[in-house]
Amino acid sequence: MEIGGLYQFVLLLVLVGMILGVGILVLDKFASSTGVTAAAATALNNTRAEIATISSTWLGLIVTVAILAIILTLVIRSFAGGMGRA
Repeated sequence: MEIGGLYQFVLLLVLVGMILGVGILVLDKFASSTGVTAAAATALNNTRAEIATISSTWLGLIVTVAILAIILTLVIRSFAGGMGRA
C-alpha cells in the first residue's frame, strides 16, 4: 500500500464506523417501538449490546493493527528499495 492509497483505507474505516453507529441507532429505535414483543425486544437489546461491544472494544484494535501494518509495509519497502540501487 502506498501513501496515496491511504485515503481509500481511511474512508473505508470511517464508512464501517458510520454503518456500525447507524445500525446501533436503528436497533435502539426499533427496540423501543411499541409493537415489539418482549422476546423480540430482548433479542434486539442483546444484538445492540454485542454490536456496541464491537464498536467500542474491537474497532480501535482493528484500526491500530491496520495502521501498524501500513507503517511496517512502508518501512520494509524503503529498505528493499535501497538495496536494489547499489
